[in-house]
Amino acid sequence: MVCFGNIWYNARTAGKGKGSDMAVIHKAKDSSLKLILSNHELFTEFLHDFINIDLLNDVNPSDIVDITERYLPLFTDGKDSDIVKRINLKGADPFFVISIIEHESEVNFRASFKMLQYIALVLNDYEREANSVSKNISFTKGFKYPPVLPIVFYDGEGKWTAETNFLHKTEMNEAFEKYIPKFEYELVSLNEYSLDDLVIFGDTLSLIMIIDKIKTPDGIGILGKLPGDYMEHLTLNIPDRLKKLVADVITVLLTKINVPEDEIEALVDKIERKGLNEMFAIENYDVQETRRRARNEGKAEGKAEGMAEGKAEGKAEGMAEGKAEGKAEGKAEGMAVGKAEGKAEGKIDAAVNIVNKMKTTISEAMLILELSENERDKIIKELKKRNIPYDLGQ
Repeated sequence: MVCFGNIWYNARTAGKGKGSDMAVIHKAKDSSLKLILSNHELFTEFLHDFINIDLLNDVNPSDIVDITERYLPLFTDGKDSDIVKRINLKGADPFFVISIIEHESEVNFRASFKMLQYIALVLNDYEREANSVSKNISFTKGFKYPPVLPIVFYDGEGKWTAETNFLHKTEMNEAFEKYIPKFEYELVSLNEYSLDDLVIFGDTLSLIMIIDKIKTPDGIGILGKLPGDYMEHLTLNIPDRLKKLVADVITVLLTKINVPEDEIEALVDKIERKGLNEMFAIENYDVQETRRRARNEGKAEGKAEGMAEGKAEGKAEGMAEGKAEGKAEGKAEGMAVGKAEGKAEGKIDAAVNIVNKMKTTISEAMLILELSENERDKIIKELKKRNIPYDLGQ
């Protein structure tokens, strides 16, 4: 699940009516790449925008079949963010697209080998299906295997430095060049595309990619640089089902940088009802100023309460000096404990809201907020307390 800033799409519902465009938040670091590649309309735009093969311009969403779930259980690297598609072009033989999603700060130097594993599995699966239709057809001279387009989609902040050709990942490749697979995967590195590059595409995917570039609260300012005609074009041309998907992306983005839940809901509601131009309201949202005001309000409230409690204690004990010292120490300890408990409780509450509002599993919500396993029971307890149905996940 393609991290913009981090959403995952539910492949089980792809192409099955009303649920086909529902996004599932899976992991904040995934930059929503799973969302992009699991949605057939966005995947089509991805091929048209980023892969320079003329044949791909003929691909329509209806030509795509997602077969990812056939292969993911075979890998044990802790990820389920890869995508495998079968493309059935009208009047042509099928071909396959494998997309490996990389979002970490560290480059995955196993990418070419992992792609080789995928290609072998896909071709083996294709051969088995062909033989089930026409017995032993793969043993005939005329049988040919379909092409497989391997793509690595990377939105990390560093430069991708892994070898793109498996040949160069193999020892003594000059001496054994003739016998080593020489395929190369297509690298799509988001940080190599400027804001202007993405705006030129003028489609839904371009907007999601732009949102994916926002890594910190300060980065929200790039939304204010989007051309007015670009946003107007998107507002008029993006279907309602994809506007909902974009709204889900924004929800994840703002949750990740700690925008209050009620403000997120208000903004997303405006976007869904009035259009994407409301996204400029995000650009005017000052996360740091909101936090500063909250801290000041909390400080003033704490000071007033502390003074009242300290006065009562001091009066009862009749020790002015002890009152001052005890109050100072108590206040410091209380603030430290309160801050830690408040932060922990806030994350538990955020996890509950994500499970409730976005219909994720508990495991997915914990990944988004980077919570430890120790917090799982607290989340379950709070969900039960609020009578919210839940799925534990993996």
